[in-house]
Amino acid sequence: MHENLSTVYDEVLHRNPGENEFHQAVREVLDSLGPVVTKHPEYTDSAVIRRLCEPERQIIFRVPWVDDQNNVQINRGFRVEFNSALGPYKGGLRFHPSVYLGIVKFLGFEQIFKNSLTGMPIGGGKGGSDFDPKGRSDGEIMRFCQAFMTELYRHIGEYTDVPAGDIGVGGREIGYLFGQYKKITNRYESGVLTGKGITWGGSLVRTEATGYGTVFFAGEILRTRGDSFDGKRVVVSGSGNVAIYAIEKLQQLGALVVACSDSSGYVVDEAGIDLDLLKEIKEVQRGRVVDYAAAREGARFVDDSSIWNVPCDIALPCATQNELDEADAKTLAQHGCTIVAEGANMPCTPEAVRVFAEAGITFAPGKAANAGGVATSALEMQQNASRDRWSFEYTEERLAETMRGIHDRCLETADEYGTPNNYVAGANIAGFTQVADAMLALGVI
Repeated sequence: MHENLSTVYDEVLHRNPGENEFHQAVREVLDSLGPVVTKHPEYTDSAVIRRLCEPERQIIFRVPWVDDQNNVQINRGFRVEFNSALGPYKGGLRFHPSVYLGIVKFLGFEQIFKNSLTGMPIGGGKGGSDFDPKGRSDGEIMRFCQAFMTELYRHIGEYTDVPAGDIGVGGREIGYLFGQYKKITNRYESGVLTGKGITWGGSLVRTEATGYGTVFFAGEILRTRGDSFDGKRVVVSGSGNVAIYAIEKLQQLGALVVACSDSSGYVVDEAGIDLDLLKEIKEVQRGRVVDYAAAREGARFVDDSSIWNVPCDIALPCATQNELDEADAKTLAQHGCTIVAEGANMPCTPEAVRVFAEAGITFAPGKAANAGGVATSALEMQQNASRDRWSFEYTEERLAETMRGIHDRCLETADEYGTPNNYVAGANIAGFTQVADAMLALGVI
């Protein structure tokens, strides 16, 4: 790491003890910026990089709510408004027991560069709670969301901070959150949240956007090789929103998706995942992938090994952070995998990424490959601002166009800074320089 950047990283470690995911995200970006600070010393002279690593605002609050047994429950809520140099803070809310400040800061830091890469006028932020929606009734989830928004509402707005969904926060939760915001503020401010229902201000393709976008990005990698998804064997981890719609688009493009997973294990279906069955189990029944194996002849459920043991041509990790480690990466390389594109946020460990580079596997980082979700959120904001609604086909084409632009920008930037075909360096540098230039223009604030 460049000496000036190493000093910044040491400061991050000192000021943010115990926040390992945040440290990892910062390190991954700083490792790419050596050629940038050599060419542009003004970025270090003006302390832009140090400022970029410190959130503009960190909000932590208590969320008290009453469960179905009339017991008072206490959770902790977070919103990290990381950087607004390009526009209002934009990033999802995650409801999961693992959520703590370090997770939210890692996600918010990544969001700065992801949002920059889209070319949209949006800054970076993230939020959530350690609330676990699994096993909770609709009434409990509604009451929790209302309690959460009762505090959050004072910190957000369509020109200030625009949350969306993430793990544990789908259309149902966004509905309850928006309803409470509307009640408290007495304003139908559609642009304050994205991921809304289609009938009340949402955008077509928003549900599909992150999964579709990851597939579009991987498709662009294939296109540079004169290849396509046709006949490719693909493994997708996860079975939530991102994974389901990645599978859908892969199948539309001719790929054979043979495995998916959840926290209980993974299912292998050599005939190809039955998407209708998977949607029924995960989106309607809210069941587990073991239920898929029980209902599908020829499918098998595995709970004692990694999904990355399943041979594939292309791997799309779409579950959660650090799910694919060094051993998994070596297994993928041994089985002849050629492309790994991150549908989740930072699902591959640094050791895994090094294995990919050594093995010649093309690796697309999440800040580029999964930017389709936030890009379509920005399209939803455009529609809300103009009181308009676009067709599915038009919105999907805008998404595909955005992902092509991100892909090409990553490649061109990597080449400009002497690291050809390195999507990690290209994404980090392209995302960083746009934000850094805006920060310089705005002065020390």
